[in-house]
Amino acid sequence: MPDHRGVRPHIAVIDDEADLCELIALRLEHHGFRVSSEQTCRGGLEILEREVVDAMLLDLRLENESGLDLLDAIQKRSLDLPVIILTAHGTIDTAVEAMERGAYGFLTKPFDDRELVQKLQQAVERVRLRREVAGLRRIVDGSNGTDRLLGTSPAIAAVRDIIPRIAASEATVLVLGESGTGKELAARSLHALSPRSGAPFVAINCGALPPELLESELFGHRRGAFTGAVRDKEGLFAAAAGGTLFLDEIGDAPLPVQVKLLRVLEERMYLPVGATEPVAADVRIVAATNRDLRADMSEGRFREDLFYRLHVVPLAMPPLRERAEDIPLLAEVFLTRAAARHGLTGAHLARDAMHVLGQHDWPGNVRELANVIEGSALLSADGVLRAPHVLSVLPQRSKAELPTNDAGNALLARTALSLDPLAELPPLREAREAFDRAYLEEAMRRAEGNVSAAARSAGRNRTDFYELLKRYDIAASSYRG
Repeated sequence: MPDHRGVRPHIAVIDDEADLCELIALRLEHHGFRVSSEQTCRGGLEILEREVVDAMLLDLRLENESGLDLLDAIQKRSLDLPVIILTAHGTIDTAVEAMERGAYGFLTKPFDDRELVQKLQQAVERVRLRREVAGLRRIVDGSNGTDRLLGTSPAIAAVRDIIPRIAASEATVLVLGESGTGKELAARSLHALSPRSGAPFVAINCGALPPELLESELFGHRRGAFTGAVRDKEGLFAAAAGGTLFLDEIGDAPLPVQVKLLRVLEERMYLPVGATEPVAADVRIVAATNRDLRADMSEGRFREDLFYRLHVVPLAMPPLRERAEDIPLLAEVFLTRAAARHGLTGAHLARDAMHVLGQHDWPGNVRELANVIEGSALLSADGVLRAPHVLSVLPQRSKAELPTNDAGNALLARTALSLDPLAELPPLREAREAFDRAYLEEAMRRAEGNVSAAARSAGRNRTDFYELLKRYDIAASSYRG
């Protein structure tokens, strides 16, 4: 019973009888489920730590263990996971107790295939609806317009679609993508839609600190651990307790720190620098990188065992060039923010500016687009972003050009880019005034001194255009004839 994306529901089967686990897996896979099985409580928890699970079948009596212990552990983690208890006839009372402690339902052995599949289908549908409602509620209640993955393209829609499903689990997530694609934004969305949303989201760039300092920042240290350690210090694992720790640029983490991170992922424990007693790590780890970690592994720069611990659920962020249809929406949003930040009125994008934005290949992705829009907005005297404004802040390597066969616009573009790189940079106000004067003069030249025609081509009303001509002491008569 795959969902609308073709994803098969994932069922975890926890039973100490390996043959029964295999039999259940065969039956469920025949009905469209994906199945993982374990024989111990610890194995059951490990499934939840590394994968997204939609429902669990749990035997109450495991070898030397009680399934109730695993049920309690699941309840403490606040996982919205339906657990169906498997029980023999002689333990019905215990099954009822399990229901009172949060189990979704129970089946008595031997059970009917149809009853098993029907109960699992109901459980999976229930958890789907709960996750969707919880995700929508958090988006409605917590969104302020700055923390969403914006766009209507299939590429970004697919990311938005998978995040609530991943967020509901405890699985470690590795966010992959080029610089500027919004990896931290995706990590924050994962946290906001997770059962840990009420606890801290803590982020650190693993490439921004030297190895010794990074280790201390992550794990904390004890007084006297090194020169300058005059008191105990809490690390980021402690600061993120109960919440999410985002390890940005994990590919830049030095090997000694990678070893310690591996221990945390394997044992859920860490050792502060200078300490002798380990500390429990109650955090969900989300890591991100723009590097090819498989290539780094082959060259010995990244540990293979750590990679597979992090790569439990990969989330790929699409580059902007693969979602070009989102550029107009993103540009308008960034312009609105820039206008509010800098007090610009009447801010909007002209058609020729949008043409230039659409031609650029955006190696810096969404972050580059945001910076280009803000820089262009500061160059516009009236808040209207036109092609020359955009070209003036795009890098020289850009393939973006003004519409072809437009000598006047090309002239303005050269004017905007003509600053001598060896000369002292002029004040921004002077640069803007010089650009605006060149634009007005070109508009009047094209219109042969007709102020109304020039105003229309500039997207301004006639009165405002007259005021601009007056401000820059430009006489319309000098362009006539």
